[in-house]
Amino acid sequence: MRDEHENRAIDLKNIRITDDFWKTEQELVRTEVIPYQWEALNDRVPGAAPSFAMHNFRAAKALRARSHEPGFTAPVFGKVPFEVLPEDPAHPDPGKFYGFLFQDTDFYKWIEAVAYSLTDHPDPELQKTADEAITIVAGAQAEDGYLDTYYILNGRNAEFSNLRDNHELYCFGHLTEAAVAYAQATGNSELLGVAERCASYISSKIGAEEGKKHGYPGHEIAEMALVRLYEETGEEKYLNLSRYFIDERGKDPKYFGLEGRPQPEHEKPNPVFSYYQAHKPVREQDEAMGHAVRAMYLYSGMADIARLTDDDALKEACRKLFSSVSRDKMYVTGGVGSTHIGEAFTFPYDLPNDTAYTESCAAIGLVFFSRRMLEMEPKSIYADVMERALYNGVLSGIALDGKSFFYVNPLEVWPEASHRDARKLHVKNVRQKWFGCACCPPNIARLLGSVGAYAYTENEDTLFTHLYMSSEIKKRVDDREVSVKLSADRSSPVKWDVKILVENAPSDFTLALRIPGWCGGKYELSGVPESAVCKKDGYLYVKKDWADADELQISFSCPVRFIRSDTRVRENSGKIAVTHGPLVYCLEEKDNGPDLNLVMIERGTEASEVVFENAEIAGRTAEILLVPGLREQPVTDQGLYFDAEEKTDTCTPVTLRMIPYFFWANRGENEMQVWIRRA
Repeated sequence: MRDEHENRAIDLKNIRITDDFWKTEQELVRTEVIPYQWEALNDRVPGAAPSFAMHNFRAAKALRARSHEPGFTAPVFGKVPFEVLPEDPAHPDPGKFYGFLFQDTDFYKWIEAVAYSLTDHPDPELQKTADEAITIVAGAQAEDGYLDTYYILNGRNAEFSNLRDNHELYCFGHLTEAAVAYAQATGNSELLGVAERCASYISSKIGAEEGKKHGYPGHEIAEMALVRLYEETGEEKYLNLSRYFIDERGKDPKYFGLEGRPQPEHEKPNPVFSYYQAHKPVREQDEAMGHAVRAMYLYSGMADIARLTDDDALKEACRKLFSSVSRDKMYVTGGVGSTHIGEAFTFPYDLPNDTAYTESCAAIGLVFFSRRMLEMEPKSIYADVMERALYNGVLSGIALDGKSFFYVNPLEVWPEASHRDARKLHVKNVRQKWFGCACCPPNIARLLGSVGAYAYTENEDTLFTHLYMSSEIKKRVDDREVSVKLSADRSSPVKWDVKILVENAPSDFTLALRIPGWCGGKYELSGVPESAVCKKDGYLYVKKDWADADELQISFSCPVRFIRSDTRVRENSGKIAVTHGPLVYCLEEKDNGPDLNLVMIERGTEASEVVFENAEIAGRTAEILLVPGLREQPVTDQGLYFDAEEKTDTCTPVTLRMIPYFFWANRGENEMQVWIRRA
């Protein structure tokens, strides 16, 4: 069904990231994050919450080995708590399941990150560790193809009995994403075989045919994972199963209602069906609702199916849902999902800063959705959102040393409130070594490892540049291998210069260059005649008679910007945020003293007055913005309430030191603030 003209992610084997910024992030993943997370998955990080992920796979493998012994009795599912932990975490029962029922996915995401690292940087020792771990996972799979350690160890009599909450299809989705990535990176198809057998088993139990369950995942990801499996294998049965999950969702009678299970307390007040994006058929949905990560993963799968099947109604639903997210429910950092109650979307323009949930996985999901919208129809608005989420909402989730993580990414933090106010207990002031529910850390690792697939997409004759990072790309056009070398120079604080060398390109090769929203439409393109350039949907399409080696340059204006929000975002009334290029900036107490609520930027201050300075934070160089500001003098001796006085001398001039948002919380516990009062 694939059209050769269809826009798609670039094969990571055809790209090498050389960019100082992004290469640093990828090297951090390779040298620190992957080894650290392997220790965490094996419960060997002192002081960190135990994972039990590899413990569970080993226990399931051992159970399968015993299943052929005389007198073996399979476990029978009774009432198993959602999370089971041993009394002594250092000495768990070797035959029991521990942790959350979706714990398998932590390993799958880790092995996917390993795959991307091996693609760019072959490492025999790491591959040996990964291969051995995969063999353990394969050994845990049942002979009929079923694989989910929670039910294997607790009783398969309950498998697929609770599609709304059991996460079996969610675990399968991450297994599949990892399996495809690892096979592509290494040629080792053992895990791919596991995924295919599992997919076949699922399709034998769930589907439109009589005698099967007419259901769909409670936690989405299988939809886009099955598309990836289809694209890798060419087997249409995987595409059909994904399309079935999409088409069936939200139909009457509602499948989750037929399961007859009470709504969990943590999902209220979200209506049960909208929490799972199952309140109406997907083609009728036009507002992002419910659990934010589930929503992002569903919309990504919808965009995949819309693209591959050329489904106009599904495409239009994707456009409406993307608009709902980006225009009504997204933070300036690209974070989504504003409430901790159900980790969910609320209503349009409800974007509180100090209680923001904005799970790291939700920002990652928004990157997934944006890239798939770009594949469906290349428009710069999708890349603008993808870039915003990637540079801010995603990178903030990982410490600069790669060894601690945020699950929640607020835009304002007052440590005392986080410690003493139950409404803000989810807001952490320092990153955590690991989590019992550790979905975010390996999710960040796999995204950063594959960032090249988000920077560039391609079709038969066009290379699309969505993110400007120095790279070397190979692309086949006709019978030629075209080489594109892109060099992004960010040394000037007010300009982003990009040089592009194109070699061995035929005349029908097209280079599509995004015009970033942050440049305000101010750019200069040189090295090509005006007649060779066509502007469409925020991209410059360059097509010409290419020389053997052609060089062009595009320079984008990169000003500091003072940003306001829609006045319906009540929390930001009278406040501004500061951005520079794709980066959102924030204040930290470490640089500006306590009581950040008392600092202001005076009206009339121009962004051109901002001074740039480099500073070291936790071993990394950060570009600091020095912004003229005011600090209001505290009034603490007039009683709790007192008459307002008409005074103009209660503020003193200060220089506000602002750091990139993703740098915050790398110097210990302190206040932080993105939105700043305007005097």
